[in-house]
Amino acid sequence: MSTIIFRTIAPYIAALAVLFSIFVLLRGHNDPGGGFIGGLIAASALSIYGIAWGVAPVRRALLVHPIALAGFGVFLAAFSGFLSFFVGKGFLSGLWVTLHLFGVEIPLSSVMLFDTGVYFTVVGAITTIALTLEEPEQE
Repeated sequence: MSTIIFRTIAPYIAALAVLFSIFVLLRGHNDPGGGFIGGLIAASALSIYGIAWGVAPVRRALLVHPIALAGFGVFLAAFSGFLSFFVGKGFLSGLWVTLHLFGVEIPLSSVMLFDTGVYFTVVGAITTIALTLEEPEQE
């Protein structure tokens, strides 16, 4: 499906979907959303862009191979679990730190780090599958 209308609107749809996926990721661990759903939304945005323009522009837009992105996500999720060992808690126990920047308190948690790792893992894995399916067959 490479109509002029779809090719024109696909970059805008993909950009909005990626922004929405980041919103869903940041929405939190206890509310509807998180890393998995946000990652699925971002991967679908990349798939829409790939259907409109092809595989090569999506690979150029990612800057890294999607499998490397998935591997980084697994590392980040595992790292967030091991952080709790340094304070004497069990694996994947939630830790919170509050940063004070310009008079604003910003709470950060290891749960958010875990969700970010899941986000990168899902984006990398699903994008790899989608790009593999979209590539033309080579004989």
